[in-house]
Amino acid sequence: MSGSPFDLSFDELPPVIPIFPLTGVLLLPRGRMPLNIFEPRYLAMVSDAMAYPRLIGMVQPREGQGDAGDPPGYQTGCAGRITGFGELDDGRYEITLTGVARFSIAEELPPVKGYRPVRVDWSRFRGDLVPAEGGVDRERLLAALKPYLKRHKVKTDWDAIAKTPDDRLVTSLSMVCPFAPSEKQGLLEAESLPARAGLLTALLEMAGASAGTERADVRH
Repeated sequence: MSGSPFDLSFDELPPVIPIFPLTGVLLLPRGRMPLNIFEPRYLAMVSDAMAYPRLIGMVQPREGQGDAGDPPGYQTGCAGRITGFGELDDGRYEITLTGVARFSIAEELPPVKGYRPVRVDWSRFRGDLVPAEGGVDRERLLAALKPYLKRHKVKTDWDAIAKTPDDRLVTSLSMVCPFAPSEKQGLLEAESLPARAGLLTALLEMAGASAGTERADVRH
């Protein structure tokens, strides 16, 4: 991964992790995600997960299931390591997860303190532990990104974007852009950085085309 002394090797990834189902929320390897934890079962989950290796699996409930209760989820998620932790006076936790690797859910186990542990299979995603390089059509991606951000009135530091490596740019945009849950899942399950970048670019281009159609409808 990045060479941090806290990074995990493939052999250190545990066979069982807790999952946190959230609709429309995407974590990718090496991405950073802040979370506000307040539900009692997830407070217990974070407390238990703080022991090494501090991993929580982010998964999406299947389309239309919502987040309440124990909705059935997609079989592929991404594990994040707790790299930031704070206790608030009102009984909440604020944590930051840093994406480690994707996983497939092999088996859901009985609940523990209300949260859901699962047995996971990491084998398909061994490559997530190594930063990907190359294969991104950056020119096409940025051409699609500019009208998308303008439409959403997002102020952008283009100089900073120009200096951002391809993998970090694709990861950040995939996580923060407000795509539909099924589109987020598609980005998660993309087999490689070039595949994810291609899908991300297509989603941005489709959003731009849709905006153009809406403006045409208004004129007529």
